[in-house]
Amino acid sequence: MTEFLAALSEHAFLQRALAGGLLASIGCGVMGTYVVVQRISLLAGGIAHAVLGGMGVAYFFGHAPLNGALVAAVVAALIIGFVKLKLREREDTVIAAIWAVGMAVGIVFITKTPGYNADLMGYLFGNILMIGTRDLWLIAALDLAILLLVGLFYRQFLAVCFDAEFARVRGVRVDRYYLLLLVLVALTVVMLIQVVGLILVIALMTLPAAIASRFLSSLFAIMVAAVLLGGLFTTAGLALSYGPDLATGPVIILLAGSTYLLTAAVRGFGRQTGR
Repeated sequence: MTEFLAALSEHAFLQRALAGGLLASIGCGVMGTYVVVQRISLLAGGIAHAVLGGMGVAYFFGHAPLNGALVAAVVAALIIGFVKLKLREREDTVIAAIWAVGMAVGIVFITKTPGYNADLMGYLFGNILMIGTRDLWLIAALDLAILLLVGLFYRQFLAVCFDAEFARVRGVRVDRYYLLLLVLVALTVVMLIQVVGLILVIALMTLPAAIASRFLSSLFAIMVAAVLLGGLFTTAGLALSYGPDLATGPVIILLAGSTYLLTAAVRGFGRQTGR
């Protein structure tokens, strides 16, 4: 830890990595709470893997992969939401289709692009140490958009999550807010790509909120706790991976996953002894 703190004061790339992890934890904690409460982790996973298609297309045509990821994430979220709400198809089937098609499109375009691009591998597995100043501004902008929209429509999102039918009776446009919620989840997925990569993004989005929901019942309290836990996991993961030169993204997820399993075991043991 001492080695990490000394390096943090000297190296700008570590400072950017820490700032990126903390910024990502804000959107992750807020939207991850909705994902956990709505039980749409699989949906978020479908969006995350569909993003690869957008990245592959963008890279093939010479654009920034992250721009393609943003477009693909929003499009995938809207397609999943529209098919569920309007066509009444099974949600898991639609998610599986989006997941598979997105991955297939991404692989086709990546393999047709000459040369090897290490950045795309970084997007898959995450490389928080490569976060640049532009990435920090992007994450901060996405955070601001998420916080602003959640603040404006907090009551509507609450109704969508806990009693959609009653909200419809009261005149709330549930479908519209549900689609907006999915778009915000998509933005959060894009935000987390640089931190832990596409493969691990769902873990960091859901685990802090899942841990917080074991001890708290208020939606707002879960959000705050999830943000704090996300910041703790990303900071600790960065510190623990620095000395041994380990991949930071997986270390962050190992910390979050271990904490989740530990809290689950403690809660389970408490229920057994309470009988």
